[in-house]
Amino acid sequence: MSAAEAQPEVGADADKNRTVHLISSGGEMFDVPLAEAKMSELVKTMIDDEQDENEAQEIPLPNVKTPILAKVIEFTHHYKAEPMTEIEKPLKSANMMEIVQEWYANFVNVEQDVLFEMILAANYMDIKPLLDLTCATVASMIKGKTPEEIRRQFNIVNDFTPEEEAQVREENKWCEEA
Repeated sequence: MSAAEAQPEVGADADKNRTVHLISSGGEMFDVPLAEAKMSELVKTMIDDEQDENEAQEIPLPNVKTPILAKVIEFTHHYKAEPMTEIEKPLKSANMMEIVQEWYANFVNVEQDVLFEMILAANYMDIKPLLDLTCATVASMIKGKTPEEIRRQFNIVNDFTPEEEAQVREENKWCEEA
């Protein structure tokens, strides 16, 4: 193996011992191993490689609330220990236990507002596995339901007149036939 090939491993080893301080919108600081923090493409781009190894860099995340950042960190920590299985699309089931490992299914078994905040955080921080998991969870909540059931599930007001709704159904009849 050439010295150039060995270099990334040295950097990866250094990442194991380094930490960063992720700061939530509420100002709370979380000490996170660099390797876990780098699951976020946003954080990865903000890392200063020139930073002293003994000094943790502070990275503000003004769009992520404290309890949600705690959940994101819980996810990245677990993901590093036990990566999530690939989520098949389209979903084969509305039951997340049949789609991902039990820990991940339980992780997203939260109140809707928390789930949506996690989607926003995963999108903002650009953490693809978390975004895939949270979006798949919403998709599983929709799977096999009628428009009326979906409206009830997500508290969506139907602002179509009966005539407008009939027109939309007619225009999209091919969807229901598939």
